[in-house]
Amino acid sequence: MLDPANISVSETLRNGQRVEIRSQRPLDRRDLEAALARMSDESLRSRFFGARRHFSEKEAEYFLDIDFVNHVALVAVADENGKQSIVGAGRYVVVQPGRAEVAFGVVDQYQGQGLGAALMRELVAIARHTGISELIAEVLGSNLAMLKVFEKSGLQMITRREGSVVHVTLKLAQAQAD
Repeated sequence: MLDPANISVSETLRNGQRVEIRSQRPLDRRDLEAALARMSDESLRSRFFGARRHFSEKEAEYFLDIDFVNHVALVAVADENGKQSIVGAGRYVVVQPGRAEVAFGVVDQYQGQGLGAALMRELVAIARHTGISELIAEVLGSNLAMLKVFEKSGLQMITRREGSVVHVTLKLAQAQAD
């Protein structure tokens, strides 16, 4: 039985480095803040549609208040010089029954290594298990890496462009065969 609040899987990135993808915990706040501090302005713009490095207490609580029913969050943890550091995160928030908005953030030096795809796989497994049939996302059109993660997910993908934003819908119930 899948328990979203206690996920822990090991993944090997393209460069051979191992990371643990696990459920976000209440005590991860400092490590999440440290990961944000390591992200470039461009990466922050891609994630938050603005180079935000500081959040109000209410916003921080939102990102940290995970119930693993309506708000599921995973982090990717890597060993960096003997210290465990959060180097990426993915989450979804249920916006209506069967439909959730998904988002990711990855520290720059870990981008392009398959971490977004690994986080996506785990979130899709949880979403399917909990009855989510669609994941949606708003992605800047310039964020080709995130669009590629969605394209390569094996899920039916529908996109609609509105200015600089691409609205993505991923159908979980009808995964395409490889």
